[in-house]
Amino acid sequence: MKKNYVLDTNVILYDPHAIYQFEDNDVILPIFVIEEVDQFKREGTERGRNARTVCRFLDELRAKGGSLAKGVGLPGGGTLRVAVPKDRPELASALDKTAQDQAILQTAILEMRAARDRPTVFVTMDTNLRIRADAVGVASENYENQRVEPDEVDHGIIEVPVAPEIVDRFFHDGQLPPPKGVELSANVCVLLRDESSPTHTALGRFHGDRQLILPLRVPPAGVMGLRPRNREQTFALELLLDNSVRLVTVLGKAGTGKTLLAIAAGLRRTVDDEVYTRMLVSRPIIPLGRDVGYLPGDIDEKLNPWMQPIFDNLEFLYGAKDKTEKKREGGRSFMELLDNGTVHIEPLTYIRGRSLPHQYLIIDEAQNLTPHEVKTIITRCGEGTKIVLTGDPFQIDNPYVDSATNGLTVAAHRFKGQAIAGHVVLSKGERSDLAELAANLL
Repeated sequence: MKKNYVLDTNVILYDPHAIYQFEDNDVILPIFVIEEVDQFKREGTERGRNARTVCRFLDELRAKGGSLAKGVGLPGGGTLRVAVPKDRPELASALDKTAQDQAILQTAILEMRAARDRPTVFVTMDTNLRIRADAVGVASENYENQRVEPDEVDHGIIEVPVAPEIVDRFFHDGQLPPPKGVELSANVCVLLRDESSPTHTALGRFHGDRQLILPLRVPPAGVMGLRPRNREQTFALELLLDNSVRLVTVLGKAGTGKTLLAIAAGLRRTVDDEVYTRMLVSRPIIPLGRDVGYLPGDIDEKLNPWMQPIFDNLEFLYGAKDKTEKKREGGRSFMELLDNGTVHIEPLTYIRGRSLPHQYLIIDEAQNLTPHEVKTIITRCGEGTKIVLTGDPFQIDNPYVDSATNGLTVAAHRFKGQAIAGHVVLSKGERSDLAELAANLL
């Protein structure tokens, strides 16, 4: 049976293509949604771009299909209609009866009453509004098109119990076909564990092109003086250092070493090995709620509060007490690398529209990005560029995404099994015993 789907503003601001995602059902946009979209279209943010995209889509549908008031055809077989109540609806149970949320919800109620021959569903990403809709008798749903629950994301590591001779053969031959009955995806990290002696183990990575498990190639001395402290960090470095793995997603709670490992691997490949022309590090400027242009000073002064964690990691890797003078033994100080452009730090605001060839690109705190933003960033990667996305899906500052709809989680899930992509989840905190205890208890 066909359904009517009434969409809230946050749905189309999150995904402008949402109007096309309801198959052969009918999509209804309250006129108040169009009014709210109009308020954001001048913003230079992703929300502003999405608002402009929605307006363009609606205008194209209007031009091709006729009147939005009567309904225009959608590619999937349904229709799209803009609902305009005769009077501005006021929800009787609302404290503020004139608020836009109340008007949108009341429009959904009116549509439900007018179409008793088919189900009407109110779609919103606002949890509280879904609760209120249910309370007044309107069926409500979250927008699920790009939703990936955190427990659906593979950890990137699989433990395989094997006979003792299999572990010995792996050490002797330096390779191993997947054990019988074990299905492995490309670039998954494998822990081979002796069934008779659990401490007898071997670490490897499955290479999909050769259909073999090969030993890890992380240097015994570590990278930039940094040695992995657990097997997860070892797996992460394996992926971060492999030039053939063009996209790496690293998830983990605070203190697990996500950013530090990514920067260490990037410096190794960019500065020491000269595989990439430069290392570009970026973070979304979310906590401010506005673009960096509102902060005083030049661009470097504007970025300092948000990029300080990157500087802290660089300083740690170079062992610098005075970041303007202290030099790493046998090399340059990281401030020299910043000055000559080998290492570059900039906000994501300025990446859109660019092409970035032969660079080691690190996007920190990527959990604050929408899937569309992550798509925009990855499509900027030119020939020879490697991109690393790091973040914690449970520490999100962006009000328009959550642990299941953020771009980091979606990218990790969608790229699973791709030959040029790798993924690992770090679970053990290594910052300090106190930091690990706080992350687990608070």
